[in-house]
Amino acid sequence: MATARRHLESVISDGGFAPGDKLPTERELAASAGVSRAVIRTALDELADSGVVVRYVGRGTFLAPQTIPESSTNAGFPSPAEIMTSRLVLEPEILPVTVSAATQQDIDEMHRCLRGGDAARASEDFERWDTLLHHSFALATHNAVLINLSQLLIDSRNQPVWGGLKRRTFSAERRQCYCDEHKAIVSAIEDRDPDAAREAMRVHLRHVRTTLLGDHA
Repeated sequence: MATARRHLESVISDGGFAPGDKLPTERELAASAGVSRAVIRTALDELADSGVVVRYVGRGTFLAPQTIPESSTNAGFPSPAEIMTSRLVLEPEILPVTVSAATQQDIDEMHRCLRGGDAARASEDFERWDTLLHHSFALATHNAVLINLSQLLIDSRNQPVWGGLKRRTFSAERRQCYCDEHKAIVSAIEDRDPDAAREAMRVHLRHVRTTLLGDHA
């Protein structure tokens, strides 16, 4: 297992993969590592549990959104206010496409992210699951342009200023409130109700904006 894990980490670090890129198949990884597919599958599951990759039944394994280290400079990053304005414009409008295109595998991934958020106790852990959940809505559109827009929003959040705001405003009560709002979004998607999904996302993002920025715009 340790050999398979080291091989996967080497493939990810040396293979030129960007966040969101699809990794080689289990068969290809097993052949290059010299181990069985079952061993590779277990190692990939461990990487998924730690947030390094995201796995979809029938679609493959993808490198998850990555976090830029705290030491990185803020130069060139949008402000938190700009990020929230962009999210409010884009994320609710993606959901009608999600509602019409999401497969059961997509919805299963949303529930996996919900469970991760429920179990998270630290701000960083919750932020990771929050990011994966919001990106899962875009992935479920099966639209490359919308997926890339979602990745752009994620990249804009990978900065110290945003991370600092999230840590300072994090609490068990707020985490639970966000989890409840996330569940309302996923429930509307499962119900195939685009208007309810869109409005649930708007409610959630307005709450996030008020929490982080202290305004009600």
